[in-house]
Amino acid sequence: MLATLFTRQLLFDGVVTGMVYGLVAMGIVLVYRSTRVINFAVANLGFIGAGIFALLVAQYGVPFWIAAVVGLALGFSYGAIVELIVIRRLFTAPRVIVLVATIGIAQLSLAILASLPEIDAPGARFPVPIGAVREIADVRITGPSLTILIVVPLLAIGLGWLLNRTAIGKAVKASADNPDLARLAGISPKAVSTLVWAIAGGLATLSLSLLAGAAGSAQNLDNLGPSTLTRALAAAVIAGMASFPRAFFAGIAIGIIQALINFNYLDQPGLMDFLVFLAVAVAVYWQSRQAGGETQTFSFAAKAAPIPERLRSIWWLRQIDRIALFLLVAGAVVLPLVVTAPSRHLLYTSILGFAICALSLTVLTGWAGQLSLGQMAFAGIGALLTAAFTRGINVDIGWGETRFLHAGIEALRFGPSLVFSALITAGIAALIGVGALRVRGLYLAVVTFAFGLAAQQYIYQRPILHGDFTDSVPLRRTDIFGIDMTSQRSTYYVTLVVLVVAVILVSRLRRTGIGRGTIAVRDNPDTAAAYTVSNTRTKLRAFALAGGLAAVGGSLLAANLQGVPSDRVFTVTDSLMLVAIVVIGGLGSVSGTVLGAAWVIGLPAFFPDNDIVPLLTSSIGLLVLLLYFPGGLVQIGYAARAAIVRWMEERLGAPPPKAQHAVPARQAEAREPLPEGVPALRATEIEVRFGGIHAVDHASIEVNEGEIVGLIGTNGAGKSTLMNAIGGFCPSSGTVELFGEPVARSASARARQGLGRSFQAATLFPELTVRETVLVAFEARKRTGLLSTALFLPPAIRSERRHRSEADELIDFLGLGRYADMYIADLST
Repeated sequence: MLATLFTRQLLFDGVVTGMVYGLVAMGIVLVYRSTRVINFAVANLGFIGAGIFALLVAQYGVPFWIAAVVGLALGFSYGAIVELIVIRRLFTAPRVIVLVATIGIAQLSLAILASLPEIDAPGARFPVPIGAVREIADVRITGPSLTILIVVPLLAIGLGWLLNRTAIGKAVKASADNPDLARLAGISPKAVSTLVWAIAGGLATLSLSLLAGAAGSAQNLDNLGPSTLTRALAAAVIAGMASFPRAFFAGIAIGIIQALINFNYLDQPGLMDFLVFLAVAVAVYWQSRQAGGETQTFSFAAKAAPIPERLRSIWWLRQIDRIALFLLVAGAVVLPLVVTAPSRHLLYTSILGFAICALSLTVLTGWAGQLSLGQMAFAGIGALLTAAFTRGINVDIGWGETRFLHAGIEALRFGPSLVFSALITAGIAALIGVGALRVRGLYLAVVTFAFGLAAQQYIYQRPILHGDFTDSVPLRRTDIFGIDMTSQRSTYYVTLVVLVVAVILVSRLRRTGIGRGTIAVRDNPDTAAAYTVSNTRTKLRAFALAGGLAAVGGSLLAANLQGVPSDRVFTVTDSLMLVAIVVIGGLGSVSGTVLGAAWVIGLPAFFPDNDIVPLLTSSIGLLVLLLYFPGGLVQIGYAARAAIVRWMEERLGAPPPKAQHAVPARQAEAREPLPEGVPALRATEIEVRFGGIHAVDHASIEVNEGEIVGLIGTNGAGKSTLMNAIGGFCPSSGTVELFGEPVARSASARARQGLGRSFQAATLFPELTVRETVLVAFEARKRTGLLSTALFLPPAIRSERRHRSEADELIDFLGLGRYADMYIADLST
């Protein structure tokens, strides 16, 4: 058994492949150390150089070394050009936005590779400098393997020496740690960034060339991109995005494990991708605990200018957004009646299905700031679950011939299957969200990307989901709650109805405490907790809601195709396309998802023979919008609405002065007087440690009812840390009692008990308005329920109206009425 697991040949092959993974991982670490961004284009940067290299040798007969020099030069040049055109313009942007730009660069690189002339010779091999095959000690050493053994270690050593021992390496470290101080020392961070991206382009070209040489084929270079990137990302994360040697040796370890898994578990395709996902999840979680968590979030939503109070009496202006939505829905209803071809109905339904899936990213990324690059995996799981429920589930769980459990469910109609699959997928998404509670922004993108690839290669193939089908899993579309779905047109109308309901539901949630609380947690989690909004519950709710929406969209997409072709739909590529949809349409905007889906999915189908349109709807379109119109297509609509509002204001003239109204004082809730000797607040033996630093050492404090206590100390004495410990904002030991009762563990729960907290940094929630910020605080009085709000139940409607009325009274009393609908980001502190 051990001989089968650990043959010399397997170990050798694993080391060889792992060296290339380690080299790519070093490129990821290089870019991260210099620019603090995870480069998702690091593998695809090599497509152009490697593709031209293979084309010159295999198609045009150019000598190997001349073609190799040309290919490497193109790789270095392409990396530098990308930095100058894209990364340079986003130099001061949040790093998570630059990460999304690298996705556009990756797609653009793939499009350029596809546009290269094809190699005519069938079965042409990728050119390698050494073609001989040798056998030493029962190990077969091919020419490509020998090339990797010689080239990669030399490059790894040289790169480590360059970054750690030379002035260039010191400049890279300096520009990454403190760009302003580096400028004072005569170092240009922008020039350093260009150099680093050029090196990354050369490394990617060499790495893909080595992998393609080992694989043998000169065609299908694009197949090397996602798997190579995922394994290199895993190695880089294991190395903490900092250590070149650890990244290199982690890549070798991944290569060895991959060789062993692929040989000994041939009946488990994709198992390695699943193990890589688990490794990434564990490594990211550990890194977040060590470093205090990744704090960057994805947020640059377009903001709609508020309609002034005096113009809201004009009904058509007050309802202008709904009028535009009604016209859009009316056009969607008429369209299949005008265009009767079933193939067109298939396309239109696909657009609607992707729009529903994109709504899930609106909630998860646009509101919660959790950047997911594997969201279509939940759509695929939901579609496969729906298919399983419609055909019936019959599963034996056991080991060998021993059966522990037999699970059987009779076949269900499409409607109940859709509901059950959405609920189960929501639970799975919440489970994934539990592991992501401490992780946001860049690291979460790595985890979800690995999850998307693991789902595509492994999870979809599980018997309970895939059944006994070898290719596409059939999905019978009969009816949904009595509505016929047998024809393509009826499927379109059902999907349209579901999309409209989903848009109304998500829009409703955004206007209530659900949406406000989610954005508050994204923008400022500590202040939101002080407002009694729980970070944990809010994030899990966003993950679950997004997972359920994605499952509904995926099931309708599968019903449209009458099957689940998991190798062509619900892939990592589709997940990245979903990100392009919400960014191009307008991140955080409900209507923007529909516009983005029509743009990204619809335009290429309307112009099937045009090679430029697909680029405009994906890579180039994504990059252009990130660079010039970060608000997306919906920003154009907002600009048009703002122009109409200005025109109406000019017609009406200057507004009359607004009278201020006093607000009667609210009666404080009566509370039983405290027993004699019981303080209002007592903190005993509070201790806080940050690694080896003892920030607070057994501190105690008491505050009696009606008493004001000041805490005085020098800078660094631990005053703020003690306040954080008492409020529940940092891990600590000791006891805290409020009115004689022990406080809860989380900050939000302590706030609900009555332990209020303000912060030295006077920051609120940049993407909420003044009114919405006040309404977030009203969550302390009555929590907004998800189900009651989604179902438009009367108690939820009355509660929301009462909160809005009380918030408006408070805002008017403070003389802030004219600022009520302005965003916090647009106001001074």
